[in-house]
Parts: sequence; C-alpha cells; structure tokens
Amino acid sequence: METLWAPWRIDYILGPKPDSCVFCLPEHTGEDEARLILYRGRYNFVIMNKFPYNNGHLMVTPYRHVMDLAALAPEEAHECMDLIQSCVRILKGRFNPQGINVGLNLGEAAGAGIREHLHFHLVPRWNGDSSFMAVMNETRVIPEHLSSTYKALKPHFDRLAADGDA
Repeated sequence: METLWAPWRIDYILGPKPDSCVFCLPEHTGEDEARLILYRGRYNFVIMNKFPYNNGHLMVTPYRHVMDLAALAPEEAHECMDLIQSCVRILKGRFNPQGINVGLNLGEAAGAGIREHLHFHLVPRWNGDSSFMAVMNETRVIPEHLSSTYKALKPHFDRLAADGDA
C-alpha cells in the first residue's frame, strides 16, 4: 500500500461544515486571508479554491447570491470578465502555465459543486501536469501549500486594487 500525506485535509475532515453559502461573504475583511480571498471588487471577488484541481486554482465570484449567468446585471458581468482577464495575467506572470482552464458549471448536471452561487474557475495547466499520480491513482499532487500560494499571489491583487483596475 502506498501512502500519500496531505495533513492540511484534516482541517476539512474534522472541522465544522458551513450552514450557509461559502461564497456569501461578510462585509468586513477580517477573515479574508483565512477564507483565501485575494481581491474584493465592487460586484465580484477573487478567491482561491481550498480544494484545488491544480496549484493556483482561483475562482471569480459575484457577491450577490445568484445561480444563473443570465441573472447578472451588466455591471456585475463586466467586472466579472475584467477580473477573469486580470487573473489570467496574474497567473501567467506568477506560475508561467502553458495553459489555463477557465470555466463555469451552471447547475448540478453541469458539474457545479455549489450550484446556488455562480463562480468561474481558473486552473493553471502545464504540459504533462497529469502525472502518473493522476493517471494511475486518480490522485493529484499540489506542489505548493495554499498559504504559500496565497502569500505569493496577494501582492499582485493588492497592486490591482491600488491601481483601481480589474
């Protein structure tokens, strides 16, 4: 038997499960680092995925609890796309991926894990990143701890906020 150590998973396994939507944020920013929130815009925010598919997995999410893309107001949709573009630039600059998956799963049948609150995924990809672990054992290896990734990305998003430009 092979053992894969992932000690950070114990927090999820033993920790309390939220009663409310994980994407509905408090207005205060005191929990931003713990929640892995990198950026707060006017209508949307950028958050790291706590259970990433790959290193640097980000999500862009509207503040408003909405599940239908067509229900976004024009200003929400425009800022969302602006943030997706900014995330692509930041991910390319920090991780130098050879590709980035950008996606939205609308509804449970489409694969949405949290279908009630719209969120776009950005997943950096590298040629060959589906290693033998993913192919043979259906296991992914994330090479950097979430807190290290957060600390590396946060200054880029702070500059974005200072420039007032998503």
